[in-house]
Order: sequence, then C-alpha cells, then structure tokens
Amino acid sequence: MNNDNEDKQLAEAERETTRLWRAWRTVKEMCLDRGYQISDDEVRITLDEFKAMFTDANGYPDRKKMQFSAVPTEAMVQRYSIPVTATQPNPPPPQIGTIWVEFVGEQSIGIKQMRAFAHTIDDNNFMTGIIVTPSSITPAALKIIPTVLPAVIEHFLEQDLLVNITHHELVPKHVLLSREDKQRLLERYRLKESQLPRIQVGDPVAKYLGLRRGQVVKIIRKSETAGRYASYRWAI
Repeated sequence: MNNDNEDKQLAEAERETTRLWRAWRTVKEMCLDRGYQISDDEVRITLDEFKAMFTDANGYPDRKKMQFSAVPTEAMVQRYSIPVTATQPNPPPPQIGTIWVEFVGEQSIGIKQMRAFAHTIDDNNFMTGIIVTPSSITPAALKIIPTVLPAVIEHFLEQDLLVNITHHELVPKHVLLSREDKQRLLERYRLKESQLPRIQVGDPVAKYLGLRRGQVVKIIRKSETAGRYASYRWAI
C-alpha cells in the first residue's frame, strides 16, 4: 500500500514539475522577446536541468526558487524612449527597467499575496512585475495593482503558459514599434494613431509582449503573392 502511495506521489510530482518547466520556459522566452537580457541557456533549459535546480527533496517544484529578475537591453530601452524634438529637447526617461517574475503556488491569491508582491516591486524599484499563479486572482486583490504605478504588474495563469502561443504557425510575427518609428509611420501615411486598426492590451499576443496603451505593433504576415506584408495595430 505504501509503495502505491509513493508511486502516486512520484507521478504527481513528475506531472507538476513538467508543467512548471514548460511554463518557466515560456516566461523566459516572453522576457527575451520583449527585449530583456535572457541567456540561451535559460531559454533552452532541459527538464532534467530544471529538476536539479528547482525541485525539493520530494521531487516537487519549489516555486520560490523560480523567481528571477532581468534587465532591459539597450535596444529595448531605445524602443521605449521618447524621441528628442524641438518642442521637447529633454524628454523624460523611458518608463522601462528591471522586470521581476514570481511564481506563486497558493490556490487562492487574495489581497495578502498581492500586497506582498506589490511591496516587492515597490521596495526594489522594479518597473514591471509578473506574477504567475495556478488560479485566478480575486477581484479585491486586483485593486492592489494600481498602487505601484508607474510600475506595471501583470498576471498570468500557469495553464496559459504551457505553450508559447507565438510559436503557433497561425500566429503572425508581432513587432513593437519604437516611439520614433511610430511617429514616422503616422507622418508617412498622414494618420492619427486613433485611425489605425486596434489591438486590445488583453489580446493574448499583446499580453505576451507586454503592450501598453498607445503603443503600435507591426504585424508581419505571410502572403502567397507578396511573400510577406505588414499591417499595424494601435494598442488600447
């Protein structure tokens, strides 16, 4: 009987570890695609390597060991920078900086957990925080998010990270335009940003890229006649 229980626990630990390994890799890929400094070894971590680094003595994943931070690359900072203009020769610094990612294993994520996460973001001057949970956050706890402005808090469910949606063949490539490129686009076509087609910030790919309201993303699709063609979306 004891052997049966041990086998069940081992199987459960293996399933849980595999799930978290897949979610971990997706988060690392997401940070890399946004422009943060992430190494190839972090993205390509094998299941065995993940087990060695992030599981406890019983073989279960230890989410506290999985938390990490990453700093933006120069290219990412440039994309978020406000261009120098005649009317604004000394623009404010871009609202981008170190990101903090935390995996929380509790099934009920309420005010207590969100307040602790917000304190971590605020106390360490992180500009973005991503909290990954196995279940939804309560509506009352979500009200904590605006308290860390100008920092941004994002929430993802573990189950939504088991597969990287941007790797699907039906999902076209999305590229965030810098503020300067956005301005050039609008001037070229003599448009106001509100005249562009729109993308909701809650769209799965927009969430993956961390799009913010007002940003413009370039979407590159395959075409049987033109090879590739681009369209643009304004995040709202």
